Amino acid sequence: MGKTGGRGDFEWVYTDQPHTSRRKEILAKYPQIKSLMGPDPQLKWVVSGMVLTQLLACFLVHDLSWKWIFFWAYAFGGCINHSLTLAIHDISHNVAFGNKLAKWNRWFAMWANLPIGLPYSAAFKKYHIDHHRYLGGDQLDVDIPTDFEGWFFCTPARKILWLFLQPLFYALRPLVVNPKPVGRLEIQNAMVQFVVDLIIYYLWGVKPIVYLIAGSILGMGLHPISGHFIAEHYMFLKGHETYSYYGALNLITFNVGYHMEHHDFPSIPGSKLPQVKEIAAEYYDSLPQHTSWSRVLWDFVFDDSIGPYSRIKREYKLSKQE
Repeated sequence: MGKTGGRGDFEWVYTDQPHTSRRKEILAKYPQIKSLMGPDPQLKWVVSGMVLTQLLACFLVHDLSWKWIFFWAYAFGGCINHSLTLAIHDISHNVAFGNKLAKWNRWFAMWANLPIGLPYSAAFKKYHIDHHRYLGGDQLDVDIPTDFEGWFFCTPARKILWLFLQPLFYALRPLVVNPKPVGRLEIQNAMVQFVVDLIIYYLWGVKPIVYLIAGSILGMGLHPISGHFIAEHYMFLKGHETYSYYGALNLITFNVGYHMEHHDFPSIPGSKLPQVKEIAAEYYDSLPQHTSWSRVLWDFVFDDSIGPYSRIKREYKLSKQE
């Protein structure tokens, strides 16, 4: 199975996350950054175009052989569906219609969810807030792997398997780490999703459904775009828990690579995060950054010092029950 990784536990720290203090410092020096906050008027059109593209693809693939279903699911559909999950990430911060129309953002996220094939957007919103508020929080931030993941997936072969199964772990981990009651929005999300799945099945059969769901699973698993899962918060350099990436893949991922900037200013749409870096360049240029998500995946697999345990964790006074 390969050589066992070196870490035996997470990197525990006893300081607050750095984003809160840096946000205050940057806003004090560059108050014009506040003008970037608010909705992105183009987001709804871009996302709608992607959703309609995938619905058209459902028609185009319904007569293909199974090998081509899976090929296009990985090479094309997976890219779009992964990008749509990142659109949902942006929408979870109310940047589609603004905070005053929060419910519109929730319903629009369900629209963006349709090509993914399985209900996702409402549950993501509920847990993503905790990820920002309690970054690295023990039993609060479900982006952090479990102890079992850190212990077991510690060799190159096992880490490859872990990367391939990322969608499964992201779906199940919240139920283990920080379970929350199912809310009305999640029920609505599931109802809307399954009704549309049934309509697609009625019109074109099972192959388009497999194309959509396989695309989501493959595109969020061992795929070049999925390098952002590791690049964002895995500790490649001791003491640094968030990293940005400024490469070309930002063009199809709603600038999720600008992750340092995003955590500093989560209410700024992804389309405007490059302006944050431009305005406050001295705060970001000197910080560690990644230049390739594919290289991130390679290093994660074959560097024995990096694995699921390579995350910074901290205790928050607020318990998960509160």
